[in-house]
Amino acid sequence: MKPMLNILAAVALVGLALLSLPARAALQISDDLGLVVNFERSPQRIVSLLPSLAETVCELGQCQRLVGVDRYTNWPASVKPLPKVGGGLDPNIEQIVALRPDVVLMATSSRAGDRLRALGLKVVALEPKTHADVQRVMLKIGQLLEVHDAQKVWRAIDAAVMAAAQSLPANVRGTRVYFEVNPGPYAAGESSFIGETLTRLGAKNIVPASLGPFPKLNPEYIVRADPDLIMVGQRSVDGMLQRPGWMSMRAMRAQHLCVFPADESDTLVRPGPRMAEGARLMARCLTDKAPGAKPPAGARP
Repeated sequence: MKPMLNILAAVALVGLALLSLPARAALQISDDLGLVVNFERSPQRIVSLLPSLAETVCELGQCQRLVGVDRYTNWPASVKPLPKVGGGLDPNIEQIVALRPDVVLMATSSRAGDRLRALGLKVVALEPKTHADVQRVMLKIGQLLEVHDAQKVWRAIDAAVMAAAQSLPANVRGTRVYFEVNPGPYAAGESSFIGETLTRLGAKNIVPASLGPFPKLNPEYIVRADPDLIMVGQRSVDGMLQRPGWMSMRAMRAQHLCVFPADESDTLVRPGPRMAEGARLMARCLTDKAPGAKPPAGARP
């Protein structure tokens, strides 16, 4: 009888020990800062401080989980009525806390992460910069939201970029392109996601990877490079025309220039699920404006 009592006592002690162990998190995410964030369940209330992250949540069919976004997030239309909580670099902390989010999605470059964590909020920092990053972030958010077909969504985006490249006529391939992201001037270099798209389209970026993804350039650098084609947003074009020497460039003289309105510019400069639409916009620009492009039907030779 005594040995049996000893066994029962041992079993009881093991049971007590197991009960005292911390509960294993149902969901564990490692973000781009290398921080591991544990969740008891997939977050239902999300605040996003980066447009591309909010767009990714929506592309995965989970827009209804967003309860607040940064001031620049404007797509899809369903996010426009959501509370705006400032910018990624200057968020309204009190407003974010008041929204009671299960998680705050933000860029690694945001300085607000430590303050939000100190207030007890869960923060996941993700910042895509390349095509591979866009895929990785989409799969990571898919894991966080327990969306199991995130890889399928990514494959559709990647296939659409490939289709845009295949649609281009051979005579525009090799076009030397300067893509201005915003005044500064800041350019999209070869190593940026925009630069990677241009490469896939068969264009040649005048800003090499060695200068970084989005370098600030001396305007004279672009004049000396003398690109065949310039891509720029409407917000930047007016200042561009005033730069010394710029009207002497072949692209400016021959009007090999694509000026994207604000909505298209947003699509182009956000490394997220609308990357395929960005590729189509750049392909259209190359087809219409590259020096090797055919003139429109009826145009004079």
